[in-house]
Amino acid sequence: MTPGPVAVSVIGLTRRYRGHLALDDVTIDFGGPSITGLLGRNGAGKTTLLRLAAAQELPSQGQVLVFGASPVENDAVLRRMVFVREDQAFPDFKVRHALKAASWFYPNWSDAAAAALIEEFELPTGRAVKKLSRGMRSALSIVIGLAARAEVTLFDEPYAGLDAVARQLFYDRLLTEYAEHPRTIVLSTHLVDEVAGLLERVVMIDGGRVVLDAPADDLRGAFTAVSGPAAAVETLVEGRRVWGRRRVAARESVVVGPLDGVDRLRARDLHLRLETLSLQQVMVHTSGRSDGGPAESPEESPEESPEESPERTSA
Repeated sequence: MTPGPVAVSVIGLTRRYRGHLALDDVTIDFGGPSITGLLGRNGAGKTTLLRLAAAQELPSQGQVLVFGASPVENDAVLRRMVFVREDQAFPDFKVRHALKAASWFYPNWSDAAAAALIEEFELPTGRAVKKLSRGMRSALSIVIGLAARAEVTLFDEPYAGLDAVARQLFYDRLLTEYAEHPRTIVLSTHLVDEVAGLLERVVMIDGGRVVLDAPADDLRGAFTAVSGPAAAVETLVEGRRVWGRRRVAARESVVVGPLDGVDRLRARDLHLRLETLSLQQVMVHTSGRSDGGPAESPEESPEESPEESPERTSA
C-alpha cells in the first residue's frame, strides 16, 4: 500500500556484499505525504535499503527512482531528499558551520525551524562537531533532517545517544513539522512501541525481504498470541497462517492474524489464552522463521568487495 503520489520507487532491488545477500529482489514504493515506519531486526536490510534510496550505494541489481529519476549523481533529485544516519559523519566543522552548509544545499531549508530546534536540544553552536557527545551529534543530525524540509526525509535510527526525554522531543517535533509541512518521511527504528503512534504505514523487513506492508491502523490489535494445550491450539489455528510458533512439552504458543468473535468463543471453549500483540511484538513474530526459532542476524553493512558496486558519498 502506498499513500499518495509515489516519491520513491524501489524495483527488484538486490544488494550483495561478500558472501552476503543484504537485500533480495525488493520491490516497494514510498508515497506521501506520509510517515512510514521501516521496521526490522539488526541486519534485516533497513540501512542498506535507505542507503540505496539516497544514492550512497549502488545496487547489485534493480533500480531506485526518486520522483521518477535515478538519484545517482543527480543533484536536482538529491536536493529534494535528506538522509539522516545513525552514524552521521560531519566534516571538521563547528555546529553553526554544519548548519550553514546544510542551508546552502536544501532549497526548503528553514532557519527559524533550525534555531528553534537548536534551542530545544540545547546544542552549542560554537562547539566543534567532533567534540560533541554522541547524543548531541544525533541531535544535530535531527535538526538538519527536520529543518531541511526535504520532500523525501529518511531517518535511519537517528536518536543514538539520546535519552528518553530527547527522543520524545524528536517525535513531537517530527509530528509538528509533518503537520505544518507535509512530506514523505521514512523512519527506520527498532524502538517500535515508542514510535507506533506516529506511523501511518508499517513496512517490516527480514532477511533482506519485505515480510509485511500495511497501514499501521490495520496492524494495531490485528495479531493475537494463542497459547494452551498443543492439540487445542492446533485445532483453533488449523488452516491459518502462523507467524510464530513455540512449543514446550505438551503446551504451545502461536501467533495468528485477526480473530473474530466466533474464533474467540471457540478459544474460550478450548481453554486457550489469547493475547493481543503490540506493534513491537508483531515485529518480533513476523521476523525470522515461522516456527519461532532463531534466524541469522548478519551485520547490517558488512565489508563489501572492492570489485562490487562502490559506495557513494553524495547525499
